[in-house]
Amino acid sequence: MHIVFFGDQHLDSLGGAQVSMRLQREFLERAGHTVTVVAPKMHGSRSSSGSHGGAYVDLPSMPITSDREYSMSWPGRATDRFLDKAMTRRPPVDLVHVQADFWGAFIGHRYAQRHGIPVVHTMHNRVDVGIAAVTPLHRPVLAALNTWRGIAMRGVATGSDRDRVRGSDGWAFLRGLASGSSAVTAPSTHFARRLEQHDVFPHVDVIWNGIDDDLRAQTLAQGPAERAPGRPRFVWLGRMSPEKRLLPFLEAFVASGVDADLEIIGGGAQRAAAEKIVRGRDGVHFAGRLTYPQTLARIAAADALVQTSIGFETQGMTPFEAATLGTPSVICDPDIAAELGGGLWAVPDAAGEDRRTAALAETLRQAASDIADGTAPTPLPEVAEAFRQSSRTAAMVEVYERVRAGG
Repeated sequence: MHIVFFGDQHLDSLGGAQVSMRLQREFLERAGHTVTVVAPKMHGSRSSSGSHGGAYVDLPSMPITSDREYSMSWPGRATDRFLDKAMTRRPPVDLVHVQADFWGAFIGHRYAQRHGIPVVHTMHNRVDVGIAAVTPLHRPVLAALNTWRGIAMRGVATGSDRDRVRGSDGWAFLRGLASGSSAVTAPSTHFARRLEQHDVFPHVDVIWNGIDDDLRAQTLAQGPAERAPGRPRFVWLGRMSPEKRLLPFLEAFVASGVDADLEIIGGGAQRAAAEKIVRGRDGVHFAGRLTYPQTLARIAAADALVQTSIGFETQGMTPFEAATLGTPSVICDPDIAAELGGGLWAVPDAAGEDRRTAALAETLRQAASDIADGTAPTPLPEVAEAFRQSSRTAAMVEVYERVRAGG
């Protein structure tokens, strides 16, 4: 099969969806399929256009963040013409796989509609929660997004779908994205069920994002056979933005008073504020942005990973990566804790940020004590098996084949 991925961001940029899509492409190609990735061209020092053996179509774009890490392509006729011309030099397309939530989704569905190609859409984003986390004007923003989606995807929703996709909230937006799809997938059971409950799609296939089989084996082989002596070692990683709740976590870490080391991996707009909270605190290290292999090695070497976002993650890849490497997690999101099933410290649910911070501080104290005593929980082995990318790719290929057969 020739599958065309559509993303909101270039796969060389930072983000869990980008990591997942890179792995999907690699393992699909190992299985003998052809993958083309369509996404906005990157800008700035990390741009690497042309270094992927011709698998990428980099759309004309404009940078949208001050660090030029992220960009957008306008979904319109000019982009359509550019894309159609680029695709004439590639094999016939069997299936479009949209893994985007904004302009990438619009562009992908427009392309599929023009050429009569079936679409599988993977929902990566709780749009309503994410936008509410970064702006108090989330309702008018969502209304504007729904209007934009209606214009950009005019004609994709037909017949009875037109009534179903009406609305101005985040679920209406996702219903609009799904309206042109033959199948919809989600990276967790809890997100899939929410999508169904809000009438986004009748049945949503659950396919976890995965970890590179070979890199996992290599990381485990290169790691120590036994825990290195020393203080408990925590690791936090992700984008430093409000929805990830890094600042409340650091406040909880300081308040907990634990005698532990903490490594923070990633970057973003909140780094300066984060450094200020822990300034003068012994054992806290900001590692910055690391490569995927480096990040996995740090997770494997840690005693516990800390996951702090609540309600935003549609899967939350880092606790699953940790589990498959044998590292337990401190989990703030009850949905993610339930999905993992065990091998973790669940932070009690609490109303209000102050109570949440206090609950997290207490859980960190418990985790540090368990680690020091040698009684830390062990991740479930079945999670490691189900999180291998080879198994995730096999599950996705089944969806592809069902869609191509008209199911």
